[in-house]
Amino acid sequence: MRIAVFSDTHGYTAPMADAVARFRPDAVFHLGDHDRDTEVLLRQFPEIPLYNVAGNCDFAALAPNVLTVSLGPVKAFLTHGHLYHVDYGRVDSLVYAAQEEGCQLALFGHTHVPFHEDVGGVKVINPGTAGKGRSLTWALLTIYDNGGIGVEMKTMEHDSRW
Repeated sequence: MRIAVFSDTHGYTAPMADAVARFRPDAVFHLGDHDRDTEVLLRQFPEIPLYNVAGNCDFAALAPNVLTVSLGPVKAFLTHGHLYHVDYGRVDSLVYAAQEEGCQLALFGHTHVPFHEDVGGVKVINPGTAGKGRSLTWALLTIYDNGGIGVEMKTMEHDSRW
């Protein structure tokens, strides 16, 4: 199973939609800022399951702050990260919350900086920003039948259309 993970699109949806069109994942995760940016994916790719959470810039959000998703043998904890103070360079609160939910995977955004590390038996991933920043990034996860998790950090090209 392949999962495309995006965060912090901040209204710039074309790079995210282009990546989904190109890689055709089995599911898409959007980790907030702006949760309504996912509407573009729902229209263009109604057949691809979409899971999203609200970020700190999502006022009157339609999405929850935290979501757990089962991906075959792997359980994922999705959040934007601001409620777990990830902007201070620490992921311990996030890891603890994921462990409490029985998750092997913790996904967050908020910092706009790609991050991938194993902490306390949890694979912690921030795809970076797919909308605002000098370098636009996202993550492509592969979930294997044996519970293994492959992670590829992808870079998007800037385009004057965005």
